[in-house]
Amino acid sequence: MLHISKVLYATDFSPHCTQAYFHAVQLASCHEASLTICHVYQPDPSIRRQVELMASERRHWKAQLEQIRPVDKGIDVRHVLLEGEPAEEILRLTDEIGADVIVMGTHGRSYIESESLGHVARLVLAEAPCSVLLSRLQNGTGRIKNTEKSALAH
Repeated sequence: MLHISKVLYATDFSPHCTQAYFHAVQLASCHEASLTICHVYQPDPSIRRQVELMASERRHWKAQLEQIRPVDKGIDVRHVLLEGEPAEEILRLTDEIGADVIVMGTHGRSYIESESLGHVARLVLAEAPCSVLLSRLQNGTGRIKNTEKSALAH
């Protein structure tokens, strides 16, 4: 049996991540595991922004992140806002918290064809020190497939 005590759910707030969220919550609930919900903020490097504007953007993303809460109050939830390159930061946080599984969404059509995986998902899948569950929506249409497909890889 797979032992899961810490679930890391990474989101970019896209529809692709919504289905992954339900998987993350279900894993945390079934295994009585903690759930860390993270988002990686990427400041626009092409524009030299004022410190106040960047702080405002961070507050916005932190507020968005903290709205994500499971209905099950028994799940220990932690919200983490990171800044930088998404794959690198997700992998760093995975090591930092000792996550047993990373759950994230992808827009790929097939998990066999690596070019169809999102860039971040592909990098995380290749480098993760733990299992990775990738969840997707059908053809990027926003509709969930009748038979949900996900990949659990280690």
